[in-house]
Amino acid sequence: MTFNFDEVIDRRHSDSLKWNKYDQNILPMWVADTDFRSPPCITEALQRRVAHGVFGYGDWPHALADTAIDHFWRSYGWRVEKEWLVFLPGIVSGLNLCVRSFAGGGSLAPDPIYPPFRKAAMLAGCSQLNAPVIQRDGRPYLDLASLEPQLTGREKLLMLCNPQNPGGTVWHREELEQHLAFAQRHDMIVCSDEIHCELLLEPSARHIPFATLGEDAAQRSITLVSPSKTYNIAGLGASLAIIPNPELRRRFCATREGIVPSVDVLALTAAEAAWRDGEPWRAELLNVLRANRDALCRAINALPGLSVTPPEATYLAWVDASALGEESPVNFFRRAGLGFSPGADFGNPAFVRINFGCTRATLDEAINRLNQALKER
Repeated sequence: MTFNFDEVIDRRHSDSLKWNKYDQNILPMWVADTDFRSPPCITEALQRRVAHGVFGYGDWPHALADTAIDHFWRSYGWRVEKEWLVFLPGIVSGLNLCVRSFAGGGSLAPDPIYPPFRKAAMLAGCSQLNAPVIQRDGRPYLDLASLEPQLTGREKLLMLCNPQNPGGTVWHREELEQHLAFAQRHDMIVCSDEIHCELLLEPSARHIPFATLGEDAAQRSITLVSPSKTYNIAGLGASLAIIPNPELRRRFCATREGIVPSVDVLALTAAEAAWRDGEPWRAELLNVLRANRDALCRAINALPGLSVTPPEATYLAWVDASALGEESPVNFFRRAGLGFSPGADFGNPAFVRINFGCTRATLDEAINRLNQALKER
């Protein structure tokens, strides 16, 4: 089956957060959802569920649990037990629950990082130390060791993002083992956000779930996963926390009680269909995203004042605009009709994040506007 990733779908009048942020003169290429129609297997599953006509309270989703367990085994050789699974209406709620359940006197997170990592600490009234992601031997490196002089011994939560958002780095096994050694040395629980793990653009890249590093890693970890980014179903909200340690799982669920609701029945239906039947669509999606990534990165690296390291995963480009000399790069691009994510939200105002999960026509127009904006400076 061939899927149409060139179809232009008008999202401006569909309650779309992405497309309603700006007026029609600005291309929205910011928040991490794509402009592609979700795979037919999801739409068909939802239509069957809607035809049932009753949408009462949902029970524990045994069918989704079985599908997810099979998916983790086929994809990563990871044997996940049913009792480890906690279903959530979104990854962000999982990040917040981890901070409130396990941070103790503080948390650690990368810098730059997906904004809810920072916000979760702020909302919980919890301190957070940020480990810089630096270039070393031509590859991004999470410099956890630089934080050791600042540790008080009260920090109990290490927050990771694999693949990294922003930046798209897929952490190698030896890098993850360094993260694990740090957590062991300082007796920390590890929250690993792995929501982009199915969006690997480099054919040689392999996603390694943190919890598969060994029994100690499993017992000190909470892994957050979802099909939402891959299959463009974030608005339905179905995610998983995988928590092998029963005491950590008990604490996590106790914090959740009465605050974070269960997942609605349509979201469960969509997630099950995605992981059960969505692989042919995902394979074509990755080809589209690779081509988009390559075209965008070539264009950016040919422009004065801009540079980007092609992401190994995700559909998000982390673009260095520091050489532009603009006080606010995101405002500069907005004046050129381009709505990017501000780097300040991730920890570095000299950058912007560009979502290339769009049709090639949209991407080509964005590249034209980038060229024109730099030409007219």
